[in-house]
Amino acid sequence: MKAIIPFLIFFFPGVIDGIAQNQATGFVYEDINQNGKKEKGESGIPNVAVSNGREVVLTDSDGKYKLHVGADHTVFVIKPSGYLLPVDDYNLSQFYYTHKPDGSPDLDYSGVVPTGDLPRSVDFGLIRGSEKEDFTMLVFGDPQPYTREEVEYFYKGIVKELEGVENVDFGLSLGDLVGDDLNLFQPYREVVKKVGVPWFNVMGNHDMNFDVKADSLSDETFEMHFGPANYSYNHGMVHFIVLDDILYPDPRDGEGYWGGFTEDQLAFVKNDLQFVPKDRLIVLAFHIPLKEGESGDSFRDSDREQLFDLLKDYPHTLSLSAHTHIQNQYFFGPEDGWQQDRRHHEYNVGTTSGDWYGGHFNEQGVPVSTMRDGTPKGYAFLHFKGNQYSVRYKVAGESDDYQLSVYAPKVLPQNEWLSAPLMVNFFMGSEQDSVFYRIDERGWQPMVFVQTYDPSYIYMMQEWDYVDELFPGKRPSNPSESTHLWMGRLDNHLEEGNHTIEVKAKDMFGREYRATKDYRIVKRK
Repeated sequence: MKAIIPFLIFFFPGVIDGIAQNQATGFVYEDINQNGKKEKGESGIPNVAVSNGREVVLTDSDGKYKLHVGADHTVFVIKPSGYLLPVDDYNLSQFYYTHKPDGSPDLDYSGVVPTGDLPRSVDFGLIRGSEKEDFTMLVFGDPQPYTREEVEYFYKGIVKELEGVENVDFGLSLGDLVGDDLNLFQPYREVVKKVGVPWFNVMGNHDMNFDVKADSLSDETFEMHFGPANYSYNHGMVHFIVLDDILYPDPRDGEGYWGGFTEDQLAFVKNDLQFVPKDRLIVLAFHIPLKEGESGDSFRDSDREQLFDLLKDYPHTLSLSAHTHIQNQYFFGPEDGWQQDRRHHEYNVGTTSGDWYGGHFNEQGVPVSTMRDGTPKGYAFLHFKGNQYSVRYKVAGESDDYQLSVYAPKVLPQNEWLSAPLMVNFFMGSEQDSVFYRIDERGWQPMVFVQTYDPSYIYMMQEWDYVDELFPGKRPSNPSESTHLWMGRLDNHLEEGNHTIEVKAKDMFGREYRATKDYRIVKRK
């Protein structure tokens, strides 16, 4: 899709003419000439949802809405299918009006400037589009640059290969857009716009204002750059719900953060879903996974259960998260509070920063940054066909079919006892999948799923510990158990010379991938 012309939300300043200042009113209309102003001949669009982050209302037959708005509210339109949102100079989708009469409080990083009195009319112009039910979106996990240099790594290692990408309707970053330095929001925006498609953003735990006492104020700088941290939109037969799932400060002790939702967020989801047909695919996007992570109690169970209760009548669902800097497929069932026979799939997406920009530098001058579970850094394409979806993980700098890595020794002694493993890392795999291998085109044999450390990653990490001089860059992080490893048995009872291992795996969407690796058998003298 071509980027839509830059747009600002226009309104008529001045006297409110008797409209209560806590009542926002305006129109959702078709912006035919795409100038951001509702003009004569531009009709209102009926039955479009508009929200203040909690309540959700529909426009009337003239495209008009009314909503309560407090002193720290954002009003936003929930884009209906068949329309496009305008974008700004950074290709960021424009769908909101922030109402902060006095602006954000004085913080270490600037927030929203004072907006003054509520405008007389808060209007949202939409552009009629040729939207299809069969479409593709891009997903980034954790760009997370801590420095300007790492912003450049993000560009050269990820965005550069996507510039001018075709047949992608929009993109979404799943939080940790930056690494605590919120001054990097602007360089991040400048890089992401180069992809050339409309973009949405999720708030992460490294995107927060830490110098606040209330969770409601933790998104002030994010809001200034990207708009509301909680919102939704429709595209084709898919309804997307984006949520900030970081509770900060942690309500248990006031220290750090905790994964979860506020009462207002859960009310928004409930009110939003009342206008969404049950045959739609519901895609939820947040930063911290719903599943407990390595640290154990990483998400408030009661909030997950309340969310699942709101989704119980929607048979088509998917969750997207990031945060972990590894790649996982989670499947929730009754034991987790999921109330449907078909388990709920959460795709915990591999990150664009990989292992926090660690490891050796490649030929681009960018850290290789393989993740701790052996997944190479990259990004994901989500393909939608009606209310069905499929996912393809794309390893940065590699061909589309690079989905497996094979670990095996280069040389083996002939006919001797052997302890060396054959290991396969299927980056998009899970315990539910099957992986097979064969040697020299003999019969296929199943591999055994194991949950352990990827030996390729351990070798990559330990290389830094056995040198006498410092390598340039950062040592890779310590390994994490991988949830997508399979083990087989090498055969050294073969003739001397070269032999070929062939591996095949089928993902949860029925696509088959293959990989090969050669090894050599030598007779010991």
